[in-house]
Amino acid sequence: MIGFITKYRDRMYVDWYLFVPAMLISLAGLVTMDSFSGENYFFFRQNIWLLISVIIFFVATLVDWRFMRRTKVLVSIFVATLLVLIILLVAGDTTRGTQSWFQFGTFAFQPSDPAKLVIILMLSKYFSRRHIEIQNIRHILVSGAYALIVFILVFLQPDFGGAMIILGIWFGMVLVSGISKKHLVFVVILGIVTSAILWTLVFAPYQKARIVSFIHPLADVRGTGYNAYQSTIAVGSGEIFGKGVGQGSQSKLKFLPEYETDFIFAAFAEEWGFVGTILLFTLCLILLSHIVKNAELAATNFETFFGLGIAISFTIHIVIHAGMNMGILPVTGITFPFMSYGGSHLVTEWLALGMFSSMKRYSQGPRLL
Repeated sequence: MIGFITKYRDRMYVDWYLFVPAMLISLAGLVTMDSFSGENYFFFRQNIWLLISVIIFFVATLVDWRFMRRTKVLVSIFVATLLVLIILLVAGDTTRGTQSWFQFGTFAFQPSDPAKLVIILMLSKYFSRRHIEIQNIRHILVSGAYALIVFILVFLQPDFGGAMIILGIWFGMVLVSGISKKHLVFVVILGIVTSAILWTLVFAPYQKARIVSFIHPLADVRGTGYNAYQSTIAVGSGEIFGKGVGQGSQSKLKFLPEYETDFIFAAFAEEWGFVGTILLFTLCLILLSHIVKNAELAATNFETFFGLGIAISFTIHIVIHAGMNMGILPVTGITFPFMSYGGSHLVTEWLALGMFSSMKRYSQGPRLL
């Protein structure tokens, strides 16, 4: 038994500079969910999901992920992901008007979360093979086609927030791939034109209402602007040191809806105040900076792009979630990494960290393209 444990301990490579900040952020989410006044449904289930996610993290550190560089492997995973998303549109469970979940008894699974990890892997493979000739706009368009397919399938659920994350991951990875300035201008113009088409022909009335409520949040406080209004109250009422753990009136008295998921940052800010918020952002910065640092030292371009893709995804989630909680961005239902309630995104985030931590084992010696 001791020999078995020693064998796998030696194979395991844990980057504690990734693990510790992520765990502290997860624990901050758990504390924010718990009302300290009896049994809490979300707190109990999130403990289970966190335990499962951490186990997946450690298992992922045992795996040699270099097989992911193979084109056949990634294409197979990508096609399987597309099939799952297509099946979801036909047989998925509908919650609050969004067909984004597969329900398995008391547990639900949201395929768009692992789909983000898959698109990061696909783009990492594509850009790593064409890093030298990335100036050719053809590669920008081809990589965009990969992301566009996933974007459309997620958007049709309709999951506007998830679709925007997919688009943001692609755009961010295009930027770090070495795109020329003229092509960057082209991409920006294309984005503006696409946005205009989406607004005119695609966006549903409730999606347009959310954007309008962002521009004029107080115009419909009892309607589309209610969530954003209550969220800004919660953030502001925390002041410097917060109201104290478990003492957030906006969240615990249910004025702030979905404070365990979409508005957990506002609930945290109300209880911990400005000081606690700065500490939370510091943990995020430590995590992101270490991911970027390790990506720059990675053995191949594939691992570099994978690490940068993870950092880009986490950054987009953090910025949009905090922004919508503070009333400076539209409410899109974006989770805060490692902190918001939910198993699908939590498992995916810890898996990504475990994969990247394992890849660090092969970052020694001369860099390979």
